[in-house]
Amino acid sequence: MSSLLWILESTDKENFPYRVSIRKNNKILLALFVQDKWPGAGKHIFCLRDKEESANIYSEVERIPIISINRYGKRLSVVLDRNVNKRCDFLFLKKQYKNKAGEYEQIFWRTEQGMKEHKPRVKLTAKGNNYLHILIDKNEKYPWKFTNCTVEKTQLKAGDYALILNDVIIAVVERKSFENIISDIKNLPIFHLKLGELEKYKHSALVIEANYSDFLNPDKLKVYSPSYISKVVAEIFAFHPNFQIIFAGNRKIANEWTLRFFQAVVSHEKESIPNIVEEETMQFTSSKDFKGGIYYDIRKEIIQNIEGDFTINTLRDKFPVASDSTIRKVMNDLKKEGLIDNFGHGKSTVWRKI
Repeated sequence: MSSLLWILESTDKENFPYRVSIRKNNKILLALFVQDKWPGAGKHIFCLRDKEESANIYSEVERIPIISINRYGKRLSVVLDRNVNKRCDFLFLKKQYKNKAGEYEQIFWRTEQGMKEHKPRVKLTAKGNNYLHILIDKNEKYPWKFTNCTVEKTQLKAGDYALILNDVIIAVVERKSFENIISDIKNLPIFHLKLGELEKYKHSALVIEANYSDFLNPDKLKVYSPSYISKVVAEIFAFHPNFQIIFAGNRKIANEWTLRFFQAVVSHEKESIPNIVEEETMQFTSSKDFKGGIYYDIRKEIIQNIEGDFTINTLRDKFPVASDSTIRKVMNDLKKEGLIDNFGHGKSTVWRKI
């Protein structure tokens, strides 16, 4: 089964007849009293946190594996492993008391259909520069400008620009011109190493001061063919899925995009949801798995259907369209979760459920 579970229970409370909880094994990460089994069409359900959590025993209505769970600012988005009523999110708000100091919490449970019908106004990053603290690599001869920000030049381990929050680097941007990319392609393995280091940061991006079409223009390419360059660019995207790759067009737009990116990162990091849920969400999604699709199909096959020992060839036969990298990623992720283990080496490796 999935390492995270969605459990709906009936309660003895008149105003909140149900409780929704998100659990990992027997540990409750989030428990909310709710007014219905699922928000109806166009409805948002008000939720009340169950502060006692496991103190009471309720009657279980359903238990469903969670495919994905992610935090987007104040929202906790959940996708369940079923065909209908599968996508929803919880909005965590803080409100100031009108007649006294302090604040209180409001939680709303919303579904995909409900959000479509209500068309809520989305609050984006606040205007202004948020007084960003930005580090610029000392090797940048003509650096981008960040007005009204605190800017320092230093030696960065990765990237050309870094964002500091609470004395920690939380975002890194690698800046490249058209000529830089062409030069890096001359030694592609080293370029991949550098990009691999970049994507280890929580938020990172490769921002290119050129358009994608520039790399397909034979008049601008002196050594390589457009066909070869297009394959290299595709390889960069495929090999490094854990950071943004932006074709900004020119220096000015690249500078602007990076500023807005840093602002959005700060906004995201300053929002909060219950700590324990956020910690588990980061662990559950830190590898940026291919949630759903072929990744989840392979995962489901191993957990629910395969009995006894199996090899990678077993999965190749069952999923001929899946790449070896995807199959191996599923097996390695399940091993990290303690659900399977391997014995032997190389071609003789055998896998077994624990």
